[in-house]
Formats: sequence, structure tokens, C-alpha cells
Amino acid sequence: MRDKLIIGRMIPTGSRVHELDPRAKIAAMLLFTAALILSNGWPQLAALAILSILVLTATKIPAKTYLRALRPLRWLMLFVFLFQLIAGAGNGAVNLSAVEPLLWSWTWGPFTLTSAVLSSALLAVSRMALLIVFTAMLTFTTTPSMLSRGVEGMLKPLSRKGTGAERFSLMMRLALRFIPALLEEAQTILKAQAARGADYEEMKLKEKARLLLSLLVPVTVGAFRRAEELTTSLEARGYRIGAPRTAYRQLIWRSADTWFTLLFALLPVGALLMRLTL
Repeated sequence: MRDKLIIGRMIPTGSRVHELDPRAKIAAMLLFTAALILSNGWPQLAALAILSILVLTATKIPAKTYLRALRPLRWLMLFVFLFQLIAGAGNGAVNLSAVEPLLWSWTWGPFTLTSAVLSSALLAVSRMALLIVFTAMLTFTTTPSMLSRGVEGMLKPLSRKGTGAERFSLMMRLALRFIPALLEEAQTILKAQAARGADYEEMKLKEKARLLLSLLVPVTVGAFRRAEELTTSLEARGYRIGAPRTAYRQLIWRSADTWFTLLFALLPVGALLMRLTL
């Protein structure tokens, strides 16, 4: 179970993207997400896809690794595609035909499936795939500790007393640490149930759902136990929010980080201009 969760792992390759400041990569991801939201056609999405391919190639991480990051969310992507398809077919091509040329149409009862509806559904799935892949790039090139410190560094100017950013960073860091531990505990329980004769492949869907409910209780109890032990450990070490502390690795903003951020800052501006002109 833990081996299937690839998003969140750091894959060191020694690329220049790995050496960038985590704040620059987080800002680039936010700007890339804004550009995806503002894009409403295939030309804008194609430009974003070309740029993301160039950045992914610069990470020196194999393309199949990014494709593996899409696998856990393939059913959600299929649901989004079908939802967009059914919703668009139910509304017809009244509004979509003004954006996409109406090449063909097929009517079945109250539903009217057209080329514009299909194009809109594929566009929504493509946006989602690009967002997942770019998020995977962020986690593949940044360690969880540096990622949380980058978030803390970006939020610190926005916090009034200076402790809000540190609280959020601590929460994020603990969540990143707890997720693999909980997955490992769930895998241990599943192996124990299999040793007692539970055959998952031969079970029906209803029996699998009941088995998952029985798995939820011990995992939840284990999560509360780990949280209590962690709280006791932090109190025993005298940890408190807002206390002055040093870091082993300092965040240093370089010129490469500035150019990298400026490059992605042009994306939402360009997408907005193309949306207004086209």
C-alpha cells in the first residue's frame, strides 16, 4: 500500500530544479494553478503543457514516474470526465458551441452529445492531469522538511504575531510524517487479517466494504495513540511555538529562483490576455 503512494517522495537526481528554493517552486505551482484555472481552450492548455514538459524534463526524473503519479487518481479523473460529459450533454451545446465549433452531435432522449461537450470534458481532465503532474514535480524535487519550511517562509510575512506560519508548518510537517506511518500500520493489519484467512480476491464488494470498516477502527485508534505520544514527546523536550531556534539548512533566495518565479508569473497573465482576446 505504501509503495503505491508515489506522490510525496523525494527523488534526488541532482538537477537544477532540485537546487531551487522551495518558496520559488511553491510560488510556481500556485501561479501554474492560476493559469490552469484561467485557461479556457486548447491553445492555452497546449502552451502550459509544453512548459510543464520542459520543466519535468529538467528534473531528470523519468516520465514513467510522473505517469505513476496519475494512477492513484485515475478513477477520480474518470469521474470528472463522465460528470462533465453528462452535465454538458444534459445542457446541450447552447453555450459550448460558441467556444468550440460544432462538428457533430448525437441525441439520445434528453441528452445531446456534441463535439463541443466532449472537448470540454477532455479539457477538464487534461487540466486535472497537468495539476497532478506538476504537484508531483514539487514533491519529487523537494524534501518534506524543506517543503514545510518553504510554506512557513511564505506565510510568515502574512501572520500577525509570527506564530501562525509556524503552527501551519508544524501541522504540515506532522501530517507528512503521519501519512506513511498510518499506511504502514494499515498494511500490517491487512497482512494480519490475511494470515487469519481473509482472502481479498475472492471477497464480494459488500464483504470488502465491511473489511475496510473493521480496518478503520484500529487505524484511527493507532493515530490517536501516536498523536498522544508525540504530544508527550514535544512537551518533554520543551518545544513551544514561537521560541527562537536555528535551522541546519538556511533558505537562500538566488537569481535563478527569481527568474523561475517570473517565468511562471507570466503564465496567468498570458492566459488571461488570451481569454479576453479569443
